[in-house]
Amino acid sequence: MSAVATSFGDSAVMLRRNLKHTLRNPTTVFNAILFPIVIMLMFVKVFGGAFSVGSSYINYATPGLLVMAVSYGLSATATGVNSDMTKGIINRFKVMDVSRGAVLTGHVVVTTLRCLVACAAIVGVAFALGFRPSASALDWLAAVGLVVLLGFAAGWLTVALGLAAKSVESAGVATVPLIMLPFLSSAFVPAESMGAGVRQFAEYQPFTPIIETLRGLLMGNLSTGSAIAAVAWCVGLALVGYLWSVSTFNKRA
Repeated sequence: MSAVATSFGDSAVMLRRNLKHTLRNPTTVFNAILFPIVIMLMFVKVFGGAFSVGSSYINYATPGLLVMAVSYGLSATATGVNSDMTKGIINRFKVMDVSRGAVLTGHVVVTTLRCLVACAAIVGVAFALGFRPSASALDWLAAVGLVVLLGFAAGWLTVALGLAAKSVESAGVATVPLIMLPFLSSAFVPAESMGAGVRQFAEYQPFTPIIETLRGLLMGNLSTGSAIAAVAWCVGLALVGYLWSVSTFNKRA
């Protein structure tokens, strides 16, 4: 069997393993899927009437909630990777001659799939709350592609954070900035409505162009500049996360 086929086979095994771990952990399911829905209901039904966004608030907030759904599932990835490193699981895989890359790839793929499920749940609840996008089939396809790219990039970055952490607890804490970033973006209110300092941070952090691109795709007013910035951020984060992950894994494994 070729090295490529062996690597794909090992990756599939790691994927099944990580999927089973996710499904058996109620906390992971709640944080990744149910908690973003709770946040959505809170913002739309409790705070939504206080925000002036020039259109239906559910239409404005849904793209930001999609990005938030991606970030809220990342702590499980970081703690899972760190647990594998600190509890000797990696050493067992080495004895079994499992492909080294398959261990990391399995975590990234599961993270991306979990992001897609969480985003599908958000969209379903959004439609129930009155979300009415004007996106065409191609716009929806592009939006799904961007979510996949974001999940992939966030997956690699989170794997790197999990590998770099010294304990499972610190791995979970390391993802907190990624969870908080959507709240300091244009997810819930326009960046221009924020105070000085916060406004500039919101405008230039990575999640804002991603949110604005999703909003443009779904509502029919896509900005080319935001789209280019969104893809560039995703590719850059994925590359940094991948190189950091491989470097740390080679040193520790």
